[in-house]
Amino acid sequence: MERSLGLMCGAGLLPARMAAEARRQGWRVIAFAFGQVSGIDAHADRFIPSRFAELGPVLETLRTEGVSATLFAGTFRLADAVRLHQADTATVKIAETAGSRAERALTGAVLSTLGALGIDVLDQRPFLGDWLAPAGCWSERRPTDVEWNDVREGLRLAKSFADAGIGQTVVVKHGVIAAVEALEGTTAAIRRGGELAGAGAIAAKAVSRENDYRFDVPAIGPETIDAAADAGVAVVAIEAGRVLVVDRETLVRRADVAGLAVVGVDGAEAGNAGWSGSPT
Repeated sequence: MERSLGLMCGAGLLPARMAAEARRQGWRVIAFAFGQVSGIDAHADRFIPSRFAELGPVLETLRTEGVSATLFAGTFRLADAVRLHQADTATVKIAETAGSRAERALTGAVLSTLGALGIDVLDQRPFLGDWLAPAGCWSERRPTDVEWNDVREGLRLAKSFADAGIGQTVVVKHGVIAAVEALEGTTAAIRRGGELAGAGAIAAKAVSRENDYRFDVPAIGPETIDAAADAGVAVVAIEAGRVLVVDRETLVRRADVAGLAVVGVDGAEAGNAGWSGSPT
């Protein structure tokens, strides 16, 4: 019997990619588009424009289509639903169940609501193919020994801050923290840190050990490299296997043009203060 998957689509390239992978795995894909979603039509059995303010029809369609699992893809924040004024009963109920706008509370409410319908929320990683960051140096330029010292310290700090729920990205120069990501996101944090540190800083991105990949896949893309180059950052280092890389070919090409080094570091090493190696 064919399995039906409810694909909750946010902005970006991921929904189409994940829909294609889901169909390859044998799923019948029912795509709910929250905002502008490109390229999804060719990979979905049904395509349904949807709104956060009207989750009732979404839940009803999941039920009538016999959906057994859902998958979140693309960029959107569950907190957006809570801020809407003319929300329907289903949306209001989810917000009331959450009790706050905190992402953890909202994801818990979503899990509870879908669980009551017998629907699982799936980990996104099995649907990402080869888009998760590989270990190693991807760019033509490799970090210098001095830069590797900052990479090690930056990844250790980024892992620590991510575990504490503060942010996933730090900018470091000569062992000194120039910026820690907060609400502004990775790209803005890199711009801020690079401007404060001056040329030669490194930007490091790591992921909390408790990150819930059902709802959140930390990512970088070509715009990350653009921000780093504009801010004078010399190296971008990310945790391999746990960070999504959007359009890696373009990302690496832009890094090479800008003379940046880009490296992926194994997660165990990223969180190990005593790590002394460098990826090959």
